[in-house]
Amino acid sequence: MPNPTQALATLKSRLLEIQHLKDAAALLSWDQETYMPAGGGQTRAEQLATLQTLAHAKFVSPEIEDLLLHHIDPATGLANTEANGLDEASKALLRETWRDFSKAKKLPSDFVNRLERECSLAQQTWAEARRRGDFMHFLPNLQTVIALKLEEIDYLGYDDSPYDALLDTYEPGATVAQLQPLFATLRHGLLDILKHVQEASLPPDDRILFQSYDENQQVTFGKLVLNRMGYDFNRGRVDLSAHPFTTSFHPTDVRVTTRVFEKELPSCLFSCIHEGGHGLYDQGLLQEQYGTPLGESLSHGIHESQSRLWENNVGRSKAFWTYFFPLLQEHFPSQLGAVPLDAFYAALNTVKPSLIRVEADEVTYNLHILVRFEIELALIEKRVEVKDLPGLWREKMQEYLGIVPERDSEGVLQDVHWSLGALGYFPTYTLGNLYASMFFQQARQDIPALETDIQRGHLLSLKAWLNHNIHQYGRQYSATDLLHRITGCELSVEPFLSYLRAKIGDIYGFTITR
Repeated sequence: MPNPTQALATLKSRLLEIQHLKDAAALLSWDQETYMPAGGGQTRAEQLATLQTLAHAKFVSPEIEDLLLHHIDPATGLANTEANGLDEASKALLRETWRDFSKAKKLPSDFVNRLERECSLAQQTWAEARRRGDFMHFLPNLQTVIALKLEEIDYLGYDDSPYDALLDTYEPGATVAQLQPLFATLRHGLLDILKHVQEASLPPDDRILFQSYDENQQVTFGKLVLNRMGYDFNRGRVDLSAHPFTTSFHPTDVRVTTRVFEKELPSCLFSCIHEGGHGLYDQGLLQEQYGTPLGESLSHGIHESQSRLWENNVGRSKAFWTYFFPLLQEHFPSQLGAVPLDAFYAALNTVKPSLIRVEADEVTYNLHILVRFEIELALIEKRVEVKDLPGLWREKMQEYLGIVPERDSEGVLQDVHWSLGALGYFPTYTLGNLYASMFFQQARQDIPALETDIQRGHLLSLKAWLNHNIHQYGRQYSATDLLHRITGCELSVEPFLSYLRAKIGDIYGFTITR
């Protein structure tokens, strides 16, 4: 048997080969979302299924298992005495690889193939169903995907709720039992803020945001902001897609997408900033750890914290627009030339229940997530049938936001996630908001001049802080450990609620004391 250093080097070499297969599949998926002709759907599904099946088979091979068992105690999942000569980062690499291997080994290759193929087909059917506003067109595909996810849960196993098996994929260690009380506290606080907003006598006028804005100029301005954020266009690009997303094939090839509407200025702008936050994370991962868990983002919640921090804590702040609003006025002089900064800032932060999650304001956004979380949980715990989702969606929207979609495209069909099999993903959006507030609060303490930097359009000090404290570590720490390492605190909803009470209260003229 090779010594620990040699075995680790061999393992990393094998993981790199597997990562190349995954990245080839990711490139095909990116193309499917951006440039693939509609007629290529069936073949693309087969291509993706083949690549993912090959990657899975190589990962769960006896060779990988033998290399891991040289270093890992399978009873604990931690490094054994054979790994004593390795540094802490290498031990973390082994721990996380064993975690991934243990889960992947439970999934038969033929199941991985079926799941990948059906999700690829479902995504294409969802896009057409969304365009038509016809849930019934998507229903058979979604039923197939849900059945496969339930089969996946049976393979993976769980202790409490079956939803935990899916949630753990996106937010390792998180459980329904942990999230429900956290989300209940958050819901109470958000509804309280929303009540004060709705009782305010002089709400902001946001009509200036919905004039006619040249689409090319919108994209140009979005790229300008991305450049100031430190997004490296030599290692990335911006494209258009129906649903904005970020794809990374390597820290030197990170691609973001946005969408643009002529009469909705915030859509393209905040999609660029949001996806740019994701892109900065992926560009900030260590290149020498590519292919290993230390070259991957920690969790979807931590990844989302980066996009929400840039989009909201920075991009919707008055400090940000002190610098960027004059530049935006230069791009759109007839629409915004005579608009005062304070009026524009207030318009951007208008709180108004709406149907579409990705266009929601900071107060109501997480109510959208709670709707999805509760629906997913009921679906996976078999308390509701797939065919009943449109009606349940309308009920939840009425309960949480007081509005009901008239069309499925504005309701149950608006998100791509279920077609991709990404159940258990939605809660990480809310976790991302909570993490973001705590990280940004700490960044302001660590960088005394941060507010001034942002007012001057100097955003690289914040990027450097995020690179140093979060991005460079990959999956070396758990989300809980990383949060405590940076802030010294446990996850809490209070920093986020305090931030919203102060900011929205200032704009709407109310005070909530706690």
